[in-house]
Amino acid sequence: MSQHKLYMERCLQLALLGSGTVAPNPMVGCVIVHHDSIIGEGWHQQFGQAHAEVNAIASVKDKSLIAESMVYINLEPCSHFGKTPPCVDLLISYRPEKVVIGMIDPFSKVAGNGVAKLKDAGIEVEMGILEEECQFLNRRFIKFHTKQLPYVILKWAKTINGYIAPDARLLSKEEFEEQRHITDRIVQKLVHRWRTQEDAIMVGTNTTLFDNPALNAREWQGKNPVRITIDKNLRLDSTLKIFDGTIPTFVFTEKEKATSENLEYIQTHFDENLIINILKTLYQKGIQSVIVEGGEHLLNSFINGGLWDEAIVFTSNKIIDIGIPSPLISGKLLQQDIIDNVQLSYYSHT
Repeated sequence: MSQHKLYMERCLQLALLGSGTVAPNPMVGCVIVHHDSIIGEGWHQQFGQAHAEVNAIASVKDKSLIAESMVYINLEPCSHFGKTPPCVDLLISYRPEKVVIGMIDPFSKVAGNGVAKLKDAGIEVEMGILEEECQFLNRRFIKFHTKQLPYVILKWAKTINGYIAPDARLLSKEEFEEQRHITDRIVQKLVHRWRTQEDAIMVGTNTTLFDNPALNAREWQGKNPVRITIDKNLRLDSTLKIFDGTIPTFVFTEKEKATSENLEYIQTHFDENLIINILKTLYQKGIQSVIVEGGEHLLNSFINGGLWDEAIVFTSNKIIDIGIPSPLISGKLLQQDIIDNVQLSYYSHT
């Protein structure tokens, strides 16, 4: 591996430490190298706080060395005033020998301007180091700014005989409760960890009604995602956990209903464009990513419409006698793991 790739890989490792805390900003890491020795590094740790470049420069003990150093960043430095001043101006003030950048920032207020300012200041810039890896890390941010849609992750668990859930309509309440947990606590902790990394979590009407999920991240420390459900005719009971007012919650409905604290009813047409219209509304509300956890009808709506980016499917050894069939996924299988006797299959739409 070349030195450039080695240091860019370190940038990506640092950037990932901001997962779940920097959105809607991208995850960014920065490494400062003087004569093949790292003298400073940092990452964007919290939305609204210092960016990676600022933290990396602050970590350098002898700042006079920066002028003889190369600065590595996985994403083009910002060139606009947001929550913080432009990072590119700070870099220019220290005049590093060279700046190595993984990828251009797709955000319209940057989009090449940071690179142009560095070059105009006479600083050498090299682009495209581990570009695909850099793009993958910030795939949510990229889709949000290039497609004006949130990044969609489908997730469900199925039994070894192909059911996503017991059929509540054909079982007693006791039978349903006994069979409805397809995975065990270790996998549930993993799922809750993932929830802290996404902006929103979405389920359909029947999942809300029969499972009565809280849709929070109680099993893992971190932020709770915005909760989303669908209730065409406002038939969901207000005593369900999703309506407890503890977390911002969106309900997409055909009816008109007043919004209350942490609970917003969004009126929309229930036609063949329902899912894409929901996604467009979520974009307008600044939701960069949504994890869709069921049920079968909602998941199939995303699959059939081609409106998904990733899918995570758990297959357990459990068996359900009378159940709802699992959706079928036809994306590219990226990886398979085994956790707590449960097979995890990761798919990409493209």
